[in-house]
Amino acid sequence: MEKIVQQGILYDFYGELLTEHQKQVYESVVYENLSLGEIAGDLGISRQAVHDMIKRTDRILEGYEEKLGLIKRFDEVRSRIDECIGMANESPLGDKEQEDLLNKLREIREII
Repeated sequence: MEKIVQQGILYDFYGELLTEHQKQVYESVVYENLSLGEIAGDLGISRQAVHDMIKRTDRILEGYEEKLGLIKRFDEVRSRIDECIGMANESPLGDKEQEDLLNKLREIREII
């Protein structure tokens, strides 16, 4: 299960950098949960070709993350926003100011 989640996250960040064929095969595995045989039948290629495409695409997506680090940075920013939300909850601000600050932090958190 964890591998599928990781594949989905990598695809969400870097999927647009793949070819249409890579996207089609990868989406079939990650989002549609199709078997190699089903994908091979749909595309008219061998199961081995599907398997190779998935492995190659995994390596490509992992390479993008190694070079660009967008997921790592995203996680760091999100963590810091969560810390700020925690600090705002404990701050001595007035109710209105505290609520405004919390709402802004939550908006930022949703944007990223």
